[in-house]
Amino acid sequence: MNDSKEYRQKKDFFKNVITVYGRHVVKEVMQNNSIKIYKLHLADSNKTDNTINQIIKLATKRKIEIVYHDRKALARISKAGKQDQGVAADIISSTYKSTDKIYALDSYRFLALEGIQNPQNLGLIIRSAAAGNIDGIILPKKNSAKISPLVIKASAGTLFKIDIYYCDTLDDVLKNLQDKCEIFALSSHSKEDIYSLHVKNRAIFILGNESEGISDNIKELCNKSVKIPMQRDVESLNVAITAALISFLPK
Repeated sequence: MNDSKEYRQKKDFFKNVITVYGRHVVKEVMQNNSIKIYKLHLADSNKTDNTINQIIKLATKRKIEIVYHDRKALARISKAGKQDQGVAADIISSTYKSTDKIYALDSYRFLALEGIQNPQNLGLIIRSAAAGNIDGIILPKKNSAKISPLVIKASAGTLFKIDIYYCDTLDDVLKNLQDKCEIFALSSHSKEDIYSLHVKNRAIFILGNESEGISDNIKELCNKSVKIPMQRDVESLNVAITAALISFLPK
């Protein structure tokens, strides 16, 4: 019984851990004392250089556990063996949460991402949401860009300034929320545009895949559709631009 309880606690703990990789990204994270770091992972085959030395000094100063691995083991941790440069760090983020936490909220305005593949788009979406009137982002673990150095760079340091709610797939979350909030699908065929909306105190805006948009099964879970009014026969906008426009809708 105790073993199963400890296992569940450990599993729940690691659900809230984000692993970042790459020497410069990890060094920047180490330099930010507001970011809590669980462990630093290093390849035992790393050649010592100035950046590695700085990372080790920062970890030692902050009393962060340093674990050495062979290359294959580190690749399993970073999930990016060709890009991790022999360095990864586990971040315990208070802003990285399970979507289970949403159900207790009285009011919110979220962006929900379906199939966003481009890391730069994800970073820019996070940046706009953090700067605007968005309370959080719903980010599925499956079929989506992962938190990576490119995402961190594109977010310009805002990754840990807004709540990101993780889930396996968007379908299950929306099924549980569709009777509790307004769920908006972006559609060029909608009669209502985003500037005429009277958004209630709980709302989710769905942003779809860069090339295919929102899938049919997700559209069926939305209670409303809305469009961005376009001029001069322009058909669509980049998903990150769309996110920025929605993020700055007044509350």
